[in-house]
Amino acid sequence: MMINRPIRSIHDFLLSTYFADGLRITLGVLCPSLILAQFGMLQYGMTLSLGALCVSVVDTPGPIVHRRNAMLITMSLITLISVVVGLTNSNVYFTGILLVVCSFIFSMFFLYGLRAASIGTATLLIMVLSIDDIRPWNEVLFYSLLIFIGSVWYTLLSYFFYRIRPYRLVQQILSDSIHEVSDFLRAKAKFYHQNINYDDNYAELLQLQVLVHEKQDAVREVLFRTREIVRESTPEGRFLLLVFVDMVDLFEQVMSTYYNYKQLHEQFDASGILSHYESVIIKIADELEDIAFSLKTGGTPSLPTSLIDDVAKLKQEITDLEKNNTDGKYNTLGIIALKNIEVNIENILSRVKTINGYFNKNEKKNLKPRKIDVEKFVTRQNIDLKLLSENLTFSSATFRHSLRVAIVMLIGFVVAKTLNFSHSYWILLTILVISKPGFSLAKQRNYERLIGTVIGAFIGMGILVYIHDKNVLFIILLICMVGSYSFQRKNYVVSVLFMTPYILVLFDFLGMGGLSVARERIYDTLIGSGIALLASYSLFPNWEHEKLKEAMLDTLKANMNYFEQVTFLYVEPVTDFTNYKVARKEVYVTTANLASLFQRMFSEPKSKQILMTELHQFTALNHLLSSYIATLSLYNKEHEFVFSNFDELKPLVQNTIYLLNLSGDMLKSNTGLISNVPLIRRNINSTSNIQSDEIIIGEQFDLIQKVAYDIYKLSEKIKI
Repeated sequence: MMINRPIRSIHDFLLSTYFADGLRITLGVLCPSLILAQFGMLQYGMTLSLGALCVSVVDTPGPIVHRRNAMLITMSLITLISVVVGLTNSNVYFTGILLVVCSFIFSMFFLYGLRAASIGTATLLIMVLSIDDIRPWNEVLFYSLLIFIGSVWYTLLSYFFYRIRPYRLVQQILSDSIHEVSDFLRAKAKFYHQNINYDDNYAELLQLQVLVHEKQDAVREVLFRTREIVRESTPEGRFLLLVFVDMVDLFEQVMSTYYNYKQLHEQFDASGILSHYESVIIKIADELEDIAFSLKTGGTPSLPTSLIDDVAKLKQEITDLEKNNTDGKYNTLGIIALKNIEVNIENILSRVKTINGYFNKNEKKNLKPRKIDVEKFVTRQNIDLKLLSENLTFSSATFRHSLRVAIVMLIGFVVAKTLNFSHSYWILLTILVISKPGFSLAKQRNYERLIGTVIGAFIGMGILVYIHDKNVLFIILLICMVGSYSFQRKNYVVSVLFMTPYILVLFDFLGMGGLSVARERIYDTLIGSGIALLASYSLFPNWEHEKLKEAMLDTLKANMNYFEQVTFLYVEPVTDFTNYKVARKEVYVTTANLASLFQRMFSEPKSKQILMTELHQFTALNHLLSSYIATLSLYNKEHEFVFSNFDELKPLVQNTIYLLNLSGDMLKSNTGLISNVPLIRRNINSTSNIQSDEIIIGEQFDLIQKVAYDIYKLSEKIKI
């Protein structure tokens, strides 16, 4: 299995949306130049390719209607800007003013989401590449027409690929989301390994949770907005929908398994049973990888009988452990914890079996559609001019970012004109791709750009020095193009590493020099990176701690709503789980946002890393809270546990909600007013059977109240 994993990883990448994007963009950009070069019109072909390249920037995975609309808007904008810049770039002062105005306006597009931001980037890209291209007005119009035709060509090509296989993108993104759940499960398995560093593994777990959320959100976006799936209830659409819904439920089950692993190790390390837990969980993760791979290949995953046997052996091992515990070596709570984990593993395995069953070709035809209120699970971002006007203030992070980009682009333009390099627009391009709303993101992109460019330049120079055969160089050009476009969303360092040799070989083909171009590209990248990084630190910077209070409040609110929805499950029978599932989704979103913000703060200067210890504790406690709530929901949904007299639990429920509300109020007001809020204690009948459903439910509500109390006490200390 381990020997085949690297081979499978390569195969998996070749079937991924990243590689599919790389091939599509390469084909769209290369074809016009390649075809027209055969007729001696390479110059026109290059212009067509430029139009195709600009439109490809906005052609990122998502609903086809969003991609189509974004490409149509981009087509219009890049054509208009190429005309305006072409007619005015002879006047350096007017060009500078135009650059500042456009940089500000198009950077404000970040308000309307990442796809809108990419439209702004594509428009600025054509502007930067046209800034030094001075030509007569009639040639400007013809040049702009070619840009338009090139963008139309790529748009039609992209739509054609979609129509051939309309479900392919959903399969690929769904496969990626399952792969992330598999990695998350592996991180969970590490907690059962001896001598594990709990803090480091927990930090890894939070990072993986962010990735799981991002992938699942991408699936929702495409799945719930694809007409063939939502409205036209086809067998393939129903299949994909059922797999996704069950995977979200499976992830909830994985999230619910959170215990005091340190105490488990202290009790059971000597018995060796925890290593068996680790082994079984890793095998389930392997099975999830098999499901993810089958989605891309069209294969059928099969659940190995050895895995079922391993779970049965684990169950027997717990029974033997309990039977032989005559000397009281293991306490009752520890044994109960082992049993609960084993039951959860069985539930996860049962869900995996169900998902495997969906792949059966005979069963696919008979799958029943699942009614889902999709509007509640997708986020709509309308183009609202009121939102734009409300953000024209220094309190808006997007406004400060846009102002910074405008100023930095002007500085880059002045520097480029002063140095008078032959490809001075590379300075502006570097600034454009590095400039991000937050300091940490800009810093990361800066390092990635520098590393990729320098290494790529040396590789490119080596290629040009030692390889002179045009056919071999063309093959290298193709490989570099595909590599650059394939990795631009997956790994930016690798993307730039491929991009630099691709540009150097291309310039060599055009007879515009090779080694000198490499040196100039390094110089321009260093200059552009330096300007962008200094500006992100000193010019209206956006620090992560500015968003800290809002992110913490959102997480608290989401967990409180999740708790209320789960409590409803015990009050009366629930048939429509939509509100519950929306609340669960919001917990994943807000927790991932908070964890992501925490990670980004590590990239900022030490002076800006405020409340790091408290924030880590707050993130950990909220993760623990949502895990306990998930466990409580599964007691009802999976095991059908009930509590006959729920009025007994109402004081606990009310106090938990009160504690979470009080925590939010303290974070909002920043007063840190200390209140003596007691924990509510339940009166438990000592004759009750500790294994009974009601005892287990009561203990879970009590655990949730205690975590809410810990959050409340921590909130007293936080001043933001």
